Amino acid sequence: MKVLGIESSCDETACAIVEDGKRIISNVVATQIPFHQIYKGVVPEIASRKHAEWILPVVRQALSEAKMTLSEVDAIAATNRPGLMGSLLVGLTFGKTLAWSCNKPFLAVNHMLGHMYAAHLENDISYPYLGLLVSGGHSIIAKVNGFDDLEILGTTIDDSVGEAFDKVAKYYDLGYPGGVIIDGLAKKGDSHAYSFPVPKLDKGDHRYDVSFSGLKTAVIHQSQMFLNKGFEPSVENLAASFQETACRTLVGRLMRAVEDTGLKTVVAGGGVAANSRLRAMLAEHTDLNCIFPPLKLCGDNGAMIAGVAYHFLKRGDRSGWNTTACARIPQFKRGLANLEAFGRR
Repeated sequence: MKVLGIESSCDETACAIVEDGKRIISNVVATQIPFHQIYKGVVPEIASRKHAEWILPVVRQALSEAKMTLSEVDAIAATNRPGLMGSLLVGLTFGKTLAWSCNKPFLAVNHMLGHMYAAHLENDISYPYLGLLVSGGHSIIAKVNGFDDLEILGTTIDDSVGEAFDKVAKYYDLGYPGGVIIDGLAKKGDSHAYSFPVPKLDKGDHRYDVSFSGLKTAVIHQSQMFLNKGFEPSVENLAASFQETACRTLVGRLMRAVEDTGLKTVVAGGGVAANSRLRAMLAEHTDLNCIFPPLKLCGDNGAMIAGVAYHFLKRGDRSGWNTTACARIPQFKRGLANLEAFGRR
């Protein structure tokens, strides 16, 4: 079965065609980065207007690159949650309208399920495993029992790791997107230059939780307090030390989950899964099977949406024409599967 997937949750207008949830036939991503760089972050109004302008040509390009017509597509899917409401509505409305006009099944897909599935597009991965979802809006550690069955073990109690990267980059006027720029600067710096604090979330329900608000504040407002003797207060050293602390915070909590669950396979997803230091740090754990999506599938893309939609379609699920967008998803609850936090459609 061939599924056309549309993704427009933030500032990427994307469309892909995927066969049987695995084979990517085409994958088109139109980035809006140049339009948001001047503001050092995504402007929702600009994002939604660009989606409206680009969605039709992007879908046409995906079909053209696949050398297919709409009649050869078996189903159409689109992201409906979470994300920027205006951006979501463009892709969702277009997807529903296209499916209705062609008499095709339609499936609305949770953006976070897509990121968790991205690594499956180029790897054969058996369930269960530990999932590390790290993006601009989320930092989640979960036991993944199936493509739509995530048992939340830990999450951030404040900022996500991607948000911390972006805000640090914005404060120091490093540019946008912050994560990529900090990753590049960190390679020129020394991660031992600053000893930034790691949150002490060691007790009770917080065993797998993370926090980045304090780290962000320390880097932005108190960096001189944590500068070690013999090191220069350069932006490269700051970036390297900040990145090292952020990644160690994530990996430290993840290793607790590995120890407690006994699971030896870790799958990462989301924009921060492209971070070179996070990848290297997990690679140091040679007793684990750590799987990352290729860089082209870490960011927002339509292939991950089409991949998830295939499994819903195969199971017989469909989304109604009255399906709407949702900017946020309910607060994650530890110990529960995704039925409440993620939603099936």
